[in-house]
Amino acid sequence: MMYLDGPPRLIGTKVFSAMPDAFRRKAARTDWADANRPGQPTDCFIEGPSFDEQGNLYIVDIPFGRIFRIAPDGNWSLVTEYDGWPNGLKINSEGRVFVADYMHGIMELDVKAGRMQPLVTARNSESFKGCNDLHIATNGDIYFTDQGQTGLHDPTGRVYRFSHAGLECLIDTGISPNGLVLDPTETVLFVAMTRDNAVWRLPFMKDGNVSKVGRFCSTFGASGPDGLTMDKAGRLFVAHASLGHVFVFAPNGELIARVKSCAGPACTNVAIAGANRDQLYITESVTALSWSPISAS
Repeated sequence: MMYLDGPPRLIGTKVFSAMPDAFRRKAARTDWADANRPGQPTDCFIEGPSFDEQGNLYIVDIPFGRIFRIAPDGNWSLVTEYDGWPNGLKINSEGRVFVADYMHGIMELDVKAGRMQPLVTARNSESFKGCNDLHIATNGDIYFTDQGQTGLHDPTGRVYRFSHAGLECLIDTGISPNGLVLDPTETVLFVAMTRDNAVWRLPFMKDGNVSKVGRFCSTFGASGPDGLTMDKAGRLFVAHASLGHVFVFAPNGELIARVKSCAGPACTNVAIAGANRDQLYITESVTALSWSPISAS
């Protein structure tokens, strides 16, 4: 992480809402936790923050296959619980709720019925490695990552685009592809590569394919970049899953701010909200949700 004219600004946070004890599975074990958090007590692992038009915040709880809705006053309600590992969640402009599920692929949540429906479960009859996160373009195209257990030892993670034309694989050499976001012009896709401790920049060509893929920024730590979001000014917000921060990068790749979590080190995802788009909500996956004001300047 580099800066040019001055050190990055430090921004503090405060807790918005924490999962109530009634929803925590304190005595339970899951295959997901055994594989991804061995030896660590895991009564929940929240991810995938996304807001609906009414200001409700939807999040997932990966190991227990749950999706929650958090009201603006911080009260939690369970929307659904099913046999799956929901990892990422996004709500499109029509209010439809899409989920990247590690076990099942891309799914859609029927909020009123509390039912999950499969949307994309395989590519050419081949199952996914384990879908992680998704991003929805303004035209409705869904970009998503197929992370599985890839890493430097196995750089075969994939990034897909699902559109009316079908399913396209944009890259298949990802090093643990995770969160992703389009820039304001939707001509560049940014993808967190967790085990590379970097965010890759994927420019689109005229035919829709990507070329000249490169590292936009690099970090350090036991884990790496996880969820991403971007504001209208093109500033990239990167949740780091082991450093307890969201790092803010300018369009030129310079680190300009760091948002420090008050809840814990496992900052896994981010969402921008508020009437003026000036609030940053962070999922700290083990303990709570935190949020901080962000400046438009």
